[in-house]
Parts: sequence; C-alpha cells; structure tokens
Amino acid sequence: MTAAAGGEGLPHLPVLYQQIIPAIQPKRGCKYVDGTVGAGGHAWGILKESSPDGLLLGLDVDPTALELAKARLAEFGTRAMLVHASHITLRQQLDAVGWAKVDGIVLDLGASSMQFDSPERGFSFLHEGPLDMRFNPSAPLTAADIVNTWDERSLADVIYQYGEERLSRKVARAIIQARPFSTTLQLAEVVADAVGNQPGSKLHPATRTFQALRIAVNQELDAIHKTLPQAVEALSPGGRLAVITFHSLEDRIVKQIFRDFSREKRDETHPMAPVIRPAIIRLVQRKPFLPMEEEIQKNPRARSAKMRVIEKI
Repeated sequence: MTAAAGGEGLPHLPVLYQQIIPAIQPKRGCKYVDGTVGAGGHAWGILKESSPDGLLLGLDVDPTALELAKARLAEFGTRAMLVHASHITLRQQLDAVGWAKVDGIVLDLGASSMQFDSPERGFSFLHEGPLDMRFNPSAPLTAADIVNTWDERSLADVIYQYGEERLSRKVARAIIQARPFSTTLQLAEVVADAVGNQPGSKLHPATRTFQALRIAVNQELDAIHKTLPQAVEALSPGGRLAVITFHSLEDRIVKQIFRDFSREKRDETHPMAPVIRPAIIRLVQRKPFLPMEEEIQKNPRARSAKMRVIEKI
C-alpha cells in the first residue's frame, strides 16, 4: 500500500487525510496530539502544516506502528514526540510533557490496515494466523482466550453486542462444540458454517464475529468513553478534535458524547431546570465527514469511515 503523505514507500494509507488536516487547521507554534498515531500518516500532515515549530505528541499501544511512525516522522526531529501508551491515558501523557492544553487532537479508531495485513497479528479471517487480535502485544487477553474459555452465553452476548450478529447464539454454540481453536482460519471456517451465506450480504460470514472478538480483546468501546471527555477537557478554546470511526457502534458513542457536550446541561430534578453546565463544544458539522469517491477507489477499506469534528468553545 502506498503512503498518502510523507515517508514514501512506508505502509499505511491514512483514511480521510484530505479532510482531517483542514478540519484540525494546524498552525505554527501550536500543540497537537495524535492519540492513535499508527504509521504516522495523519501526524505527518499535521507537522507539515504546523511548520516550522508546531509540536505533536503521538500515542499508540502498538510498538510496531510506533517504529513505522518514528521512521516516517524522523524529518521533524524533536517536534514529534512518540510514546507507547493508550489514548485513555491522555491526561497523564500531557502532564508528562508539561502540556496543560492543546490545539488539536486526532483519533483514528479501530484496527489499521497494517494490522489486518499482518497474518501473525491474527486480525483477519482471510489469512492463517494465531488467534491474537491485540493492539498491544503485551496485553493479557487474546481472542484465543475468549473463544476457548468463555461460556456459551458470554460468547453469544459479545458476538451480538459488538458484532451485531443476529445468529450470535448459533455461532457461540458452534464455537463451543468445535473448540479448542488455535488459528484464525479454523475459527473462520466454523463461524462461516454456522452463519451460512446470507442473501444480499456482501460480508464474509465471519466478519461480524471477528469484529466482536477484536473489540472485546481491546476493550475498544470502553476506551472511547474514557478518552473523549479527557480530549474535550484538554482542548484550548478554538481547539479541535477529530474522531474517525469505522462502524456504527463506535460512531454512535462518539455522536452521543459530542451531542451531550454541545448542549447545556440542566438539573432536571429542579422545577425551573437551571443550567448547571453550559455547552462547551460546537459541532463543526452536524453530519459526519465521509471519504471521497477517489479515496474509496484507491483504498476500499475507507468506504465505512466516518469523521466527526468538534471545536472547543
């Protein structure tokens, strides 16, 4: 896959790159955070546009991604600070570098193309690999732990809630009967047999189950709930936060949190319902930003991407 910006030859095509840089509005002398820096594509654009002295703090739990980002951002020297950490520790990481407030934050949620394309990471049902799916290789829980040790009800609940799989109970039952599993293709075959070919669906039968397992392994939805309030609090007035999601579960959470922060909060138990917190952000655009057709043609995985952007009041 060809790099979209900076570091020619390095993997990773940053999704919504043409929209996210104007949305964040990088300026010289300002401070920025890429909470999911990945291979550094979005970070490269922010540093370029905030030259000559804009600063960026990049966080990621994937050490392999950080090495790629380090190579891609080397040209910016000390303007780019990269830390092996989750975005749920945002406030802690900002305190560590002495930043009280920042002027822009980017979060590109979910798994990256380079993780899907690395069979040894176990994210894809299209390649033989271990049932891993961890963003952070040192995290304790793997997909193998879930499918091989969880009871049928817990499995079905996860597959239904995080994968929105209608046949979750049938899938969970099939997994229990066929386990233990050690590889992605073993699991994909059993799930596909349980789900079967759904008329009108373009999805592989194992797509929803693999999504559910990945979300459970990395506690992705919980991380959004923990990070977004920190991100909003960390922004300077006029600072912007852009969040890219890839499925409805993520987008729903982001939309709800942004909506809550963009409205006055009232004490509904009081007869006059006084305002106890004013709106602290504004929605830059009510509907999410979507990838352009040109980007989708170059990178089909961008098709499901949505970006929501807010500005601190």
